Amino acid sequence: MAESFFRLYACCLLVKGTKRSMICDVQRGSFHLVPNGLYEILTEHKQRAISAIKATYQHQYDETIDEYFDFLVSNEFGFYCEEPDLELFPDISMDWEVPFEITNAIIDVNTQSQHDYTRILDQFENLGCRHFQLRVYVEKPLNYYVDLLDNLENRRIISVELLIKFGAETILENLKKLTDKYPRIHNLIVHSTSFNQINPDPSGMGNVVFVKQEISNANHCGLISTDYFSINLTTFLESQKHNTCLNRKISIDVEGNIKNCPSMTKSYGNIRDTTLREAIEKQGFKDVWYIHKDQIEVCKDCEFRHICTDCRAYIQDPNNIYSKPAKCSYNPYTATWGDDNPTNNPLHGK
Repeated sequence: MAESFFRLYACCLLVKGTKRSMICDVQRGSFHLVPNGLYEILTEHKQRAISAIKATYQHQYDETIDEYFDFLVSNEFGFYCEEPDLELFPDISMDWEVPFEITNAIIDVNTQSQHDYTRILDQFENLGCRHFQLRVYVEKPLNYYVDLLDNLENRRIISVELLIKFGAETILENLKKLTDKYPRIHNLIVHSTSFNQINPDPSGMGNVVFVKQEISNANHCGLISTDYFSINLTTFLESQKHNTCLNRKISIDVEGNIKNCPSMTKSYGNIRDTTLREAIEKQGFKDVWYIHKDQIEVCKDCEFRHICTDCRAYIQDPNNIYSKPAKCSYNPYTATWGDDNPTNNPLHGK
């Protein structure tokens, strides 16, 4: 009888943490936590027959090993096969490449902001930017957004996320009319409301969300939470060598200053007298693109590191760019989240 081997499906990617490991299913957009012992079996003994794996452990854990593999099969994480079949199922490539100089952007708005959206969108187009987020901290009439969205006509922008302040016109009926008219709106989030409500669209685009949280400036970003995990192949691959928040990102703060992120202090010029292309070519702008989770203190030991966002604006040690995000309360050494998640951090919401 032929020896049995085991293979994970290529879309099921392993990440080892200090306390436990994770199987990230980038096809189904889900993850499952597993013991580090199973990670060891699936990596260090990947090319061995199951009988040889059991022998490696002197047959002390045969029952556990069988349970591990049965669990993987029942959850459709992998399959049994014979040795000649192993080469038919190669690992997925971990290379990440995109043809665009900038992939995503943020524009912040308050009462003093005087952004020339036509000029800005022209520059997004020139850099290949496909996604941007507009964060508005003050109440604006809906026509304000209509003018901007009309400006997207015949442009290559794929999706827009609007974060707007609750006001007299921001009732669900009006907002759904807006998302129906402009299908490039991915999420429309209304902040500073008196209630929390999610109104998902079956298409996955045009979702309308109401949140009680008052968002008055850029300092509210940087929160690390399971709610913000991004479980997909693109993020997983990008995270191997790049920063999952700041890579290929450009931002314009409320005053028009060009930054990696509006929450960061370093500016590379102002949109009124500096082009976005000039800004990204300035010394230091691209440095943060290459700070990845395997370099960051604590994060490098976390099982969630390749599906997690990463803030470099708010870090525990401001003098160490490789310091852990300040607004993350997860401890990979105990596999526990802190009280009230990261919101107890004194920086949160400041």
